[in-house]
Amino acid sequence: MKRRPTDPEEGEDSLDELAAAMLRLGSVAQLRAFLEDLCTPAELEAMSDRWKVVPLLEQGVPYREIHDRTLVSVTTIGRVARTVERGAGGYSAALKRRASR
Repeated sequence: MKRRPTDPEEGEDSLDELAAAMLRLGSVAQLRAFLEDLCTPAELEAMSDRWKVVPLLEQGVPYREIHDRTLVSVTTIGRVARTVERGAGGYSAALKRRASR
């Protein structure tokens, strides 16, 4: 079992380094390659599913219709909805950037 740092800031430093590495990548292709190296296929599928749901939630599409369109489970849709509402704001920031391109 992996030992977690006893200092919470130590874990944040690693997450900051990961985020900075992603930010430095210069293209969608480079970031995609990085994600494929970093994550398992199941992790990539789960993240892709979550991201598919976000714009539909923002449009006010009902959960059942989101499920019908995306095949993402209603449970996952609910979790994403809670994160959109009460999370760190990352989904909303990414959606705004997506809309401005």
